[in-house]
Amino acid sequence: MADSYCPECKRPTEVVFDHSAGDTVCSECGLVLEAHNIDETSEWRTFANETGDNDPVRVGGPTNPLLTDGGLSTVISKPTGGGEYLSSSLGRWQNRGSNPDRSLIQAFKAIATMSDKLGLVATIKDRANEIYKKVEDQKPKPLKGRNQDAILAACIYIACRQEDKPRTVKEICLVANGASKKEIGRAKEFIVKQLEIEMGQSMEMGTIHAGDFLRRFCSHLCMTNQAVKAAQEAVHKSEELDIRRSPISIAAAVIYIITQLSDEKKFLKDISLATGVAEGTIRNSYKDIYPYASRIVPNWYAKDEDLRNLSNP
Repeated sequence: MADSYCPECKRPTEVVFDHSAGDTVCSECGLVLEAHNIDETSEWRTFANETGDNDPVRVGGPTNPLLTDGGLSTVISKPTGGGEYLSSSLGRWQNRGSNPDRSLIQAFKAIATMSDKLGLVATIKDRANEIYKKVEDQKPKPLKGRNQDAILAACIYIACRQEDKPRTVKEICLVANGASKKEIGRAKEFIVKQLEIEMGQSMEMGTIHAGDFLRRFCSHLCMTNQAVKAAQEAVHKSEELDIRRSPISIAAAVIYIITQLSDEKKFLKDISLATGVAEGTIRNSYKDIYPYASRIVPNWYAKDEDLRNLSNP
């Protein structure tokens, strides 16, 4: 129900929307104010046998602007009951037809699988699809003969960087179906070069900060909220210092310092597993950060005597 002006009643009245006919009708005099309106909202239906408390489901899937037909093509699946022969025959005939988006659909499915394993949001998934589509559309085909898994993993890595939600190459390696860190690195450089040629300018990748990885690493180590907050403050203050280490190594070293000052100490081996940083690299980063411990560790978290008890590298 809504209010609208009725010329018959000569005043604003409540109107009723008849979705089946597409009409807007005055609730008092019955005058049709608007006819044959198109309802552009989502269509929802319940396909279950029982109409009890079953949730309705959307009819059809969303369109994909990256595909030629918008992703609205028909797919013939195998039936659960009879008619297997007819369904399989129709499926074979459909597969014989030329589908220009077949390789793209397979690539998008692989990107979605990798992204789900990494727990990435839909915006990063969509950005990775766009990056792959841009490179795939270039002539001649630049991706032919290359490691497909490494290319897809590199697209996800670049998308994470551009959306300011970076992941380490080692994290992406875990879901890249066997693609090595070196292969993903080469694929990333190749994609960036191709896109820069297409755009005619340098490609913005976003700046990586130690804080981008910190909360995720702390979660892997099951650290307390106080320890996480202290580590975040310490990492933020460390950016003001001239510490020539990678952001991931700085994050790992700060976590090591914070955990050594808490009651629940973490072994160096556990921090290495959670962050993907080698134990030797964490030790060397700790040596560089140790002289500044009193400046970066919050006063509310550790006192001066606690800092003096830190092991001297």
